[in-house]
Amino acid sequence: MPNGNSLRTALSQHCVNETVDKNDFQRRARLLQALWREERNLPIGQVSKRNLRCIGSSVAMPYAQEKLANYLTETIREVVRAEVLDPVKRAGKVYTKPRIFDNLLSSQPLCFNLFGELQRDLPLASAVLGALTDGRLTRVTAIEFEHSPGRGDPRFTGDRSAFDVFVEFEGPRGRGFLGIEVKYHENLKGGTSKDNDRYHEIADAMGAFDPTRRGRLLGEPLQQIWRDHLLAGSLRLDRPSGYDDGAFLFLYPAQNLACADAIGEYAACLTNKDS
Repeated sequence: MPNGNSLRTALSQHCVNETVDKNDFQRRARLLQALWREERNLPIGQVSKRNLRCIGSSVAMPYAQEKLANYLTETIREVVRAEVLDPVKRAGKVYTKPRIFDNLLSSQPLCFNLFGELQRDLPLASAVLGALTDGRLTRVTAIEFEHSPGRGDPRFTGDRSAFDVFVEFEGPRGRGFLGIEVKYHENLKGGTSKDNDRYHEIADAMGAFDPTRRGRLLGEPLQQIWRDHLLAGSLRLDRPSGYDDGAFLFLYPAQNLACADAIGEYAACLTNKDS
């Protein structure tokens, strides 16, 4: 990939020289998505309905939605039709439109591109995720997208948090789950939510956090990771939900140093990484 002046030139040539990108990883990721779109002769999109400027990392609407051009295989497109376009299935779920169709850098379509094939082939999902979790699961029984055990439910975190991907499985410990957050281009900036007592009740019950470092979890860039981890912890602790095991996973590209640094800082706040 180009860098320095050659990178800036390439960004301009492919209509992706965006001031919102704050580091070279973000710039290169946007450039790669523009090149991917061009190689497939997909029509270039616009920044928004109000801002009609062309941007190379977007596919034109309504073409993007009609063709589901942001998705890699026909199987994945079938999953998107079932999960996102079906009004019954998507009830209660939050899919940001048109980003899920036209934005090649959005993590929501990435979730489907990563896990859509696995949802339709659970034996393959069992083999892949069993290997990635070092045998913690033996059989995947279901994969859901944009899943919450109960938005706003005080049994859990009491907020609107949800997992990007939710995997149910059977394993050596019994019935379990993986609550997965997926990042791509994001830098974990953008504000924090109001702290509440329920977060700390769950954190205490989980027994996974260094109390001397709890304060570091309340601000950027760690709070979002913490809230999702707490959602997983609250579900694992909730006996009526019937889980014997459960863990939170945070997926991101290795080159996304903002996420890598945040995860390193977050891990330093843990005393137990089982969850």
